[in-house]
Amino acid sequence: MGSFLNVVIHRLPKMMEQQWRRDCQELNGNLSEQELEPYTLSRPASHCPKCGHKIRPWENIPILSWLALKGRCSQCNTSISPRYPIIEAVTAILSLTVALHFGFTWATLAALFLTWALIALSVIDFDVQLLP
Repeated sequence: MGSFLNVVIHRLPKMMEQQWRRDCQELNGNLSEQELEPYTLSRPASHCPKCGHKIRPWENIPILSWLALKGRCSQCNTSISPRYPIIEAVTAILSLTVALHFGFTWATLAALFLTWALIALSVIDFDVQLLP
């Protein structure tokens, strides 16, 4: 779940900004016909921001891949922020804490979703001071 939260944290503010730009262009009457490449939670595939290398499945295993790659892109050797494995570890620790506290109940599921949402919102707020 931590890897998905990293995707949400990285992409959601960018998706919102892209939509706001599109809305402003439409209001100004100069909406271009050219469509930008879809930027969603699932597209485009995860890639290195510097060289564009598409992240392969074995390079996307939470925490372990970052350690195995020594925190660097496998193609261009660009540093990968330690923030990604930190968010993954925090998510795992808090999820385990919630599960141990509530046991196997519906409340656990609700508490997990709340925990994951709060992690994502906290980091997004820290990054861009804007809550979706």
